[in-house]
Amino acid sequence: MGTGERLNLFEHALKERLKKEAPLAARMRPESFSEFVGQEHLLAPGKALRQAVDADKIPSIILWGPPGSGKTTLAFLIAHVTHSHFSAISAVSAGVGEMREIIHQAEERLSTQGQRTIIFIDEIHRFNKAQQDAILPYVENGTITLIGATTENPSFEVISPLLSRCRVFSLRGLTDDELKVIVQRALEDKEKGLGNLNLTVDTDALDSLILLSQGDARVALNALEMSSLSLKEGEKVITLPVIEGVFQQRALTYDKQGEEHYNIISALHKSLRDSDPDAGLYWLGRMLEAGEDPLYVARRLVRFASEDVGMADPQALVVAMAAQQAVHFIGMPEGELALAQAVVYLATAPKSNSIYDAYGKVKEDIKRTRNEPVPLHLRNPVTSLMKEAGYGKGYKYAHDYAGHFVRQKHLPDSLRGRRYYRPGSLGFEAVVEKRLKELQRLAGDEKKENEEK
Repeated sequence: MGTGERLNLFEHALKERLKKEAPLAARMRPESFSEFVGQEHLLAPGKALRQAVDADKIPSIILWGPPGSGKTTLAFLIAHVTHSHFSAISAVSAGVGEMREIIHQAEERLSTQGQRTIIFIDEIHRFNKAQQDAILPYVENGTITLIGATTENPSFEVISPLLSRCRVFSLRGLTDDELKVIVQRALEDKEKGLGNLNLTVDTDALDSLILLSQGDARVALNALEMSSLSLKEGEKVITLPVIEGVFQQRALTYDKQGEEHYNIISALHKSLRDSDPDAGLYWLGRMLEAGEDPLYVARRLVRFASEDVGMADPQALVVAMAAQQAVHFIGMPEGELALAQAVVYLATAPKSNSIYDAYGKVKEDIKRTRNEPVPLHLRNPVTSLMKEAGYGKGYKYAHDYAGHFVRQKHLPDSLRGRRYYRPGSLGFEAVVEKRLKELQRLAGDEKKENEEK
């Protein structure tokens, strides 16, 4: 036997050994579409992605979905059926040199053999802009076909020119029933799974395993494997305490820098706006229990107090600021109740966006109109020169008038009569509206009195 043959046998034996010693989730990875569980909206016969794969006419695509939904598995299934050369790299570890070499080989392969190259980039959201720019020309001219996998919204994480040249396919988190199929297969499979151990899982333990896996097949299989290793010699049943011991603490799906962060804060804001205290408390808990910065939450509640409650209940801003101060003063976890109190208060408070609308109009007028000088009578004549120039001339001191109110010009001439703040009819704003109408009446009486004089 030659040296080359011995080396090939050694490499084959090493691969087989690594395959057997790989984690259960890796060993149970489907090798055909008939074994693939879930994503029927993409992979059922007749669906666009399945047709492209079956025809071996795969465009550049981005696979976007939560962890454990099958993105990497799908990419490797494509590798099994395609006649293109398939290269897989991780955005975490791939360097510029490696990327250049792969592209160089792809160019040679295309020119000499007419064979296209598919490059699979796992976690493509970790490629920075420069790295994505570097592969763009080769995707554009057809040197490579790109398959990117990401858990992050590609709208935010993939540069627009590259994204426009890819089709985005959204994968969904696996359902409970789909996860149960995957777990059951792993328990029964004697070649790749745990079938030789003859294990069973109690119903309540299986339900807990599925719940805690949160639609992630990798988490479910890893937990199942850890549970099997936790059993004492001779034990064949995985019980609820075993599952709970493996998970210890439930890992919540939450990325403080990613899309889920913005999705959940949006859910909190909209729940409060719609006066739903229960949903508000739930989304608050989802953030805090996942480790969100409580002061970030407090800042958002302060914003909400002015944006969506405003003058309908001026106390809302006071409560929100008090919650912020409480969190800052006593920290967590004690501060969580102050935030919860603020959430309930804001949810149940009367709502008004009058302040938000009013200030929006102010900003728009400042942008589109000439920034005129302050009327002379509103300026303080702090020097004799200013007094001679007319500063403060004709100014009326409100406290000298009935009701401590006087009507005089305050806005620049181009905006005279402009109204920004229009109170609503709920809560304290009803009182404000009544007060403004009374001031208008007083202004009318004053104008009439001046005309009579």
